[in-house]
Amino acid sequence: MMSSPRSPQQSTERSGVVMAVVAYALWGILPLYFLLLQPAGAFEIVALRILFSLVFCALIITVTRKWPALIAILRQPRIVFTMGLAAVFIYVNWQVYVYATLDGKVIEASLGYFINPIVTILLGVIFLRERLRMPQWIAVGTSVLAVVVLAVNYGALPWVSLVLAFSFGFYGLIKKRVGPAVDAVSGLTLETAWLVPVALVQLAVVGTSAGLTFGTVSLAHTVLLASTGVITAVPLLLFAAAARRLPLVYLGLTQYLAPVLQFIVGVFVLGENMPPARWIGFALVWVALVILTVDVFVSAGRAGRTRRAPAQAR
Repeated sequence: MMSSPRSPQQSTERSGVVMAVVAYALWGILPLYFLLLQPAGAFEIVALRILFSLVFCALIITVTRKWPALIAILRQPRIVFTMGLAAVFIYVNWQVYVYATLDGKVIEASLGYFINPIVTILLGVIFLRERLRMPQWIAVGTSVLAVVVLAVNYGALPWVSLVLAFSFGFYGLIKKRVGPAVDAVSGLTLETAWLVPVALVQLAVVGTSAGLTFGTVSLAHTVLLASTGVITAVPLLLFAAAARRLPLVYLGLTQYLAPVLQFIVGVFVLGENMPPARWIGFALVWVALVILTVDVFVSAGRAGRTRRAPAQAR
């Protein structure tokens, strides 16, 4: 028996799911990529990531003939300076993430992205005056308890996790404010352009102290360092394309793939330590995310029924 052909919407959503999964999978295995860049240090890696991301974005804009769109954005100072603020947060995120990876803290980094959805909710309450439903408050409270458990385990706050979660949360908040006025490539171009002076200073400092590894280790190492621009831009472009094709509910569900893969890499590939208290802390975070995810699906179902009711009444 022949199966019925997919509708255009089903095909669009299917391609969106594939793009989202690939994007988050690439972000999930980034720790392994950054470890291949050793003996380069975190400051050299991030500086080169900024510069080569800018070069790669310029190539994409040239090939797709999107320079007029970027120039139009540059004529809007408010957007340009807003992207400069976004650049600050993404720089902090990149620098801490690479440092954590090279310092054997991949599990702690993965925790940052597990709790990022909770942080995003809190930022929405604080800055966008959004109101939380009871399940969301329970998820937030459970996450706070998890941080307390982990802090007791570490003897200090898990600062890597918190910095990653809040820096990416603020980055997302700023990008939400900009909205559709800036596409993914133009956004990354502006952000990396703002960070070029920082990258040059970092390379100068590393070059005069420890010495740069770029071009001095091997051809393969040099190619890997130069490819940081591609590794940065490709997942972002895939994610942007997926966001245009998928409902927010499904897009939100796929975001957990990246920290899950990072956690697997940290525990089973790199063999980082997972004492019982750490398992308890992570388990609490996962419970919070389950509560949050179920609430999103339930509220989406209610909204759908509410929209259908007036149509059926007619």
